[in-house]
Amino acid sequence: MKRFINDFKRYWPYINYSAICDLKSEVADSYLNWLWWIIEPICFMLIYVFIGNVVFRKSEPYFPVFVFIGITLWNFFSKTITASTTLVKSNKNIIKKVYIPCFMLVIERMLANFYKMCISFVLIIIFMLFYRVPFSFNVLYLLPLIIIIVLISFGLGTILLHFGVFMDDLSNLITVILRLLMYMSGIFYSISNRVPTPFNKYLLLLNPIAYSIDATREALLYLNSPNILTITVWFLIGIIISTFGIGLVYHYENSYAKVN
Repeated sequence: MKRFINDFKRYWPYINYSAICDLKSEVADSYLNWLWWIIEPICFMLIYVFIGNVVFRKSEPYFPVFVFIGITLWNFFSKTITASTTLVKSNKNIIKKVYIPCFMLVIERMLANFYKMCISFVLIIIFMLFYRVPFSFNVLYLLPLIIIIVLISFGLGTILLHFGVFMDDLSNLITVILRLLMYMSGIFYSISNRVPTPFNKYLLLLNPIAYSIDATREALLYLNSPNILTITVWFLIGIIISTFGIGLVYHYENSYAKVN
């Protein structure tokens, strides 16, 4: 852990600069530029709202904001996980020339996605004001819930980064798993209200992303406090997964350049 902290301090300026450069290059040739980071999630929100209200004729209170919260948190997680499987291969020229702990590549990708997520949360606040959602101190629960998603994303990202070096088709497998996980995470529906008991409890307790999305909605929209025990358990699991992933990368990182 001491080595990780020292490496984090040492390479943080590079990681932050690299994340900002990636964001700039992502929209460099786009006419609308950074506005796409606003337009894209809003378009998906409108699609899911249409499916819920018109196709299935089922929705939740403040449904557009409800959906937008799910999209925001899910995009951060899924884009981080998807990118992690090919990070070593896509950065092999850097890895071969200079030393950088490979898990810092995961942090760089997470940071870029985090900046986008911050923009989305600004939109969420605007939507909440527009729909006159009552505010409460439960909004403070947003911090630990985001920390859980960050820890889980980082832990799984470092593990997938390692295996992605040796498994060429891992990214295809992860794409399929993420598609299944998306439908099981309640992005555009309420697991608590729409999934029969006791399966709804299992989905929320065993899926940290589904729980974080559901708890964030409860705290921001419906003035309900998340379960502290569940938050603590997933926080500890995130620490364990992250520690394992860091150790895995440290142990095998010398072989990454040789494989690629």
